[in-house]
Amino acid sequence: MAQVVRRTIGERDYYYLQHTIREGGRTEKKERYLGTSLPKNVEELSEKILHDLYLPRWEGKLERIREGYLEETHRIPKSAGEKNLEIFSITFTYNTQRIEGSTLTLRETAELLEHGVTPSGKPLRDVKEAEAHQQIFYDMLAYARELTLGEVLFWHRKLFLPTRPDIAGKIRDHQVRISGSKFLPPTPVEISPLLEDFFQWLRRKTHEYNPVELAALAHLKFVTIHPFTDGNGRISRLMLNHVLMRRGYPLFVVPYKGRASYYRALESAQTRKEPMRFVRWLIKRYIEVYRRFLEDKWERPPGTGSGESLRSLRRTRSSPGNQGSV
Repeated sequence: MAQVVRRTIGERDYYYLQHTIREGGRTEKKERYLGTSLPKNVEELSEKILHDLYLPRWEGKLERIREGYLEETHRIPKSAGEKNLEIFSITFTYNTQRIEGSTLTLRETAELLEHGVTPSGKPLRDVKEAEAHQQIFYDMLAYARELTLGEVLFWHRKLFLPTRPDIAGKIRDHQVRISGSKFLPPTPVEISPLLEDFFQWLRRKTHEYNPVELAALAHLKFVTIHPFTDGNGRISRLMLNHVLMRRGYPLFVVPYKGRASYYRALESAQTRKEPMRFVRWLIKRYIEVYRRFLEDKWERPPGTGSGESLRSLRRTRSSPGNQGSV
């Protein structure tokens, strides 16, 4: 937990940002001097000090995952890579929709998206939104530039136009609450400046964070702004994968079966204003999903390297990796 500490020496005040790390039953305090007056950007400074503290713990593993993924992708035949990507799109669509209340099973989602078989007795909304989500997933992969508000609004409009055109692609103008959460999203008048700050932050920080860390923070920050009446989680999870895709990292599924811990990590980060709570949650699970790239038995084939370009990866639509996370 990061907190501001003030120490008075003589007649002067000195401010420090202090963070407590708990690991293996031990507690250790780290702090950074802020100055003789409290800076206005304390939250950003807090984020930076936590980044500096935690990055050495996971940076090497994440880089090995990226290298292993790019080498594996380079070896997979184009047709196999395209099939893996289709499987991933189905798994991702199933989980992200199910988290938000869809009644479709994984099998029904697969039959619908692979073969066009509409499940009987299921709400038309669930069917239409699953179809739209898979299309947006492929749109996301094809979008090679840094994200903009316009692109995100396009995704949202495409997702909800078939089922709820009154909210599709529109920033909310009313207060909302999150069912079961203590966190209260920003008021409507706060949304526009927060979105402007968010996309500026995303452009500014793109080279300061490890891509998995950046993806987690982007997800957290956007879903915390909560700019839409509905669909904030689904759009945020698409954004998370766009950040990973652009930087050559394998994609990630937030599993429906793990939604309780996902919600707890989000709410804890939001209510305590400690983003690293969610970042640590996501990176821990990301490493577990791709642990095969960290094991000694995984060997690099002769003549392969990690230089496969992101442009080539997008062009061939190769395997994103964790298609089995359901």
